Amino acid sequence: MSHQLNKYLLLILLPGLLFACKSKKTSLAENDDKVDTHEFVEFFQPLKLPFQVTDTMLRRKEAETSLINYKIFTRLVPDTVVTRYFGKEAKPRLYAIGKVNVPKHETYLFIKAVTTSRKVLYVVCFDRKNKFAAARPILYSDNEPGISGQAVMDAKYTLTLTHQRKAADGQVLYKKDAYIFNDETGFLLILTESNEAKTKTPPIYNPIDTFSHKHKFTGDYLQDKRNIISVRDGKDPSRILFFVHFEKDDGACKGELKGEAKFISATTARYRSNGDPCSIEFVFNPAGIAMKELEGCGNHRDIKCFFEGYYERRSPPKTKPLKKKA
Repeated sequence: MSHQLNKYLLLILLPGLLFACKSKKTSLAENDDKVDTHEFVEFFQPLKLPFQVTDTMLRRKEAETSLINYKIFTRLVPDTVVTRYFGKEAKPRLYAIGKVNVPKHETYLFIKAVTTSRKVLYVVCFDRKNKFAAARPILYSDNEPGISGQAVMDAKYTLTLTHQRKAADGQVLYKKDAYIFNDETGFLLILTESNEAKTKTPPIYNPIDTFSHKHKFTGDYLQDKRNIISVRDGKDPSRILFFVHFEKDDGACKGELKGEAKFISATTARYRSNGDPCSIEFVFNPAGIAMKELEGCGNHRDIKCFFEGYYERRSPPKTKPLKKKA
């Protein structure tokens, strides 16, 4: 009788034990070659739509239980998703923020990447077969001062990115871009909206303006106020950081790019980055800099203009000597 009772108890408990083992979430904190894309996607907690997040969440401390091992991530997602914004040497800590699943279609994963100097929120998309399909950063921690960002995914899975800033006259200016996922093109831009066109000449924000400039070629180079090249110190003497903004044909053709260039000779530095077909060469002399586009930089400029031209070096502002007290 006792044996028969134990047999029935086992039959009752066994399905529950099997379900508990099956539903136990795999940890992604440690490198594990056995983790597949299904387990990776299942690790993320579902998010309710509309999902809205601002750049303040980049400063939020995430739970260690949401940590994703960098090697697992780069085994399932191309490493250029991260290295394009953090460089090849950096290994940011990655955190699972949540997921949005489109029934019988794609799944969107929201992932936060963190180093001491930069924080980025990504959306990574896997298709219906749990195969990587697309990714893009949606929020940054290194926006210029006074600029705030917001990302929203609505009930129709449209991703809207909005950046706001306050103009000198107190007016709140914004730029809004809306994207949808497409199997063939990835994240497709379907709408751009801004009220900045109402201002005659929106200011140029130089994101590297306050960076160190001890290298002999660092400084600001200009053709005029709307065409500038700013150069700052890189992580070692063989590299420089640069920011380029140009406007041609009375502003009808514009280009802008921030990046790192490496010296290939004593006076020549070249920009080239993984995942970006753009290549630019900078040739320095004591009085200025010549810029030339080597390969297609169409993602960073309008179609009818190029990164090219000669820019004269601007002398640093002179500091007045302190008057000695009598």
